[in-house]
Amino acid sequence: MNLAQSVMSGTLATEFEHYSAWRNQVSKRILRLRDWMNAQELGDAETELRLKQLLDRLNEDRLNVAFVAEFSRGKSELINAIFFSDYQQRVLPSSAGRTTMCPTELYYEEDSPPFIRLLPIETKGSAETVSDLKRRPDEWSEFPLDIDSVEQMAAALQRLSETTRVPAETARRFGLIDPSDEETQRSLQRSGTVDIPRWRHALINFPHPLLKQGLVILDTPGLNAIGTEPELTLNLLPNAHAVLFILAADTGVTRSDIDIWRHFISPLQGNSRGRLVVLNKIDGLWDELKSPEQIDAEINKQVKETADRLEIPVEHIYPVSAQKALVAKVQKRDDLLQRSRMPQLEAAMTSELIPYKQELVRESTTAGIEDVVVRTTELIEARLANIQDQIEELENLRGKNKDVISHMMVKANQDKLNFDKGLAQFQALRNVFSQHAQQLRTTLGMEALRSHVHKTRVNMEKSYFTKGIRSAMKDFFLVIRENMTRAANQVEEIQVMMAAMYRKFSEDHGLAAVSPPVHSMLKFHKEIQRLERKFDERFNTVFHMITQEQHLLTARFFETLASEVVKTWEIANRETENWMRALMAPMDTQVREHQSQLKRRLESVKRIHEATETLDHRIQELEASSGASAAQLEALAYINNQVIEALNTPAQSGHAYARSA
Repeated sequence: MNLAQSVMSGTLATEFEHYSAWRNQVSKRILRLRDWMNAQELGDAETELRLKQLLDRLNEDRLNVAFVAEFSRGKSELINAIFFSDYQQRVLPSSAGRTTMCPTELYYEEDSPPFIRLLPIETKGSAETVSDLKRRPDEWSEFPLDIDSVEQMAAALQRLSETTRVPAETARRFGLIDPSDEETQRSLQRSGTVDIPRWRHALINFPHPLLKQGLVILDTPGLNAIGTEPELTLNLLPNAHAVLFILAADTGVTRSDIDIWRHFISPLQGNSRGRLVVLNKIDGLWDELKSPEQIDAEINKQVKETADRLEIPVEHIYPVSAQKALVAKVQKRDDLLQRSRMPQLEAAMTSELIPYKQELVRESTTAGIEDVVVRTTELIEARLANIQDQIEELENLRGKNKDVISHMMVKANQDKLNFDKGLAQFQALRNVFSQHAQQLRTTLGMEALRSHVHKTRVNMEKSYFTKGIRSAMKDFFLVIRENMTRAANQVEEIQVMMAAMYRKFSEDHGLAAVSPPVHSMLKFHKEIQRLERKFDERFNTVFHMITQEQHLLTARFFETLASEVVKTWEIANRETENWMRALMAPMDTQVREHQSQLKRRLESVKRIHEATETLDHRIQELEASSGASAAQLEALAYINNQVIEALNTPAQSGHAYARSA
């Protein structure tokens, strides 16, 4: 049995398993809905696309947990204790001093064998972002991970702590010198060189059961790593579902700890739950000459002092000993585990992280399912109403002469002619919609955005002064905001126009009232505002004067920021395009359905006109169709309730219904 086949234990691991079971159950029931709709021939291209997007989102769902701390706070040991104790070893290197030297992502990629992929520190000499370089495997050094060999895996992971000695100028250019660090000052005085991390970023593909289920762990070492990699502050940390900020009881809250908290962690608290402060290494306060009460009092004193420094309630701080917790879990010593206080932290992570993540997934999935079910219900109800009208019409023909039936045929023909004229108007309105849609596509065009990014980059390169760089960035965001506002106004115009078109067409032709799907650019506008705030914070705190190496950091910051803007623009493009395609779908479906019903009605009256005795038979056919449509409504409601039931089931109960899938 290899290491990856170990059995997991612990509250967090168990509840994450339950969350994964919940997610899988929701996927199965959405699949059941899709298969039923296809079997009943109730689906269309837009419905199929919407359900596929929901299923893909559930399948690709990730739970991102970031660990942030200065060096030597026991962060790697904490990760080992929480997630990897069942491996009976330290998966991440952990020892005195600096261990993990670069930001590290642990995840599972099914299509690749286990590996550790390392990005050389020299890539900091360019303005390329880590995200850009992730798409270029040739820039990385890759080493296999043999999960059957404890020794080989430990040796491979030790590469995370490798350093390289470089001249001071190189370290300054990379933004990796801390002038206040005494060891750095002594090294520079001795030789003019300094040790820096050998690697800029690490990716670890590891078949741990939690990682297989979608957990992604981000290990972030130190203020320098955070400050010189803009992606951490612009993307990875803000998008984490939980951020654990680790302090150490033996060092207290240092100046650099405060800087990390105030600049990178505390601002996130207004945007998300799951921000926890961990006071590690409390075993340093375990004094055999003191009573347990005295030790607890000393720990509580440190917790209060930490809370005061960070300006947060003491309830938000969790004192633990990660090292003793790992030992306790490996040696199965419950007394030591309780003394380490790790169960309290894991319980807090469970109560914060799992329900919050489930809530996000539930909200987005419920909205998508509701849209599909409402559209399908409207289609069946419109079909049922039309059938009932035909039955009533034919019932009124019983015992009537051929003149009356001829009159009915004339009326059916006239209704079809009127509807055909309405279709011409409908097509004209579609053309108007297409023109508006094209204008919106132009406003959100990727080519124009990339051109604007390039222009800003050139303007920044021309200026080595703070004022010029600030002006270029301000202009960049001004244009972005104007285009986003213009797009929002165009979306609103299209929605008003389409709502009026839906209403008029329904009234003119007696169709069921259908509400066009809504769309908002607000979340994209807020994301652009967030990125602009990050730019302002960056300039206000770092770039008062632009030196040569700071200019490179500014360029790298802009590349990352521009990459995030482009990513936001691409999502806005995709979702807006999907909305515009879906905008016509409900009316198109109703038009097709009404055409089909008119055609069947005309054929029915013709047959009855030719042979009156077929009247009863036709009424029976329609009644059977009516019964089938009513049954479809019942079946749809039942399947929808099944999906909603799965969505509303707490993740902690995932094991209870997994057997009923």
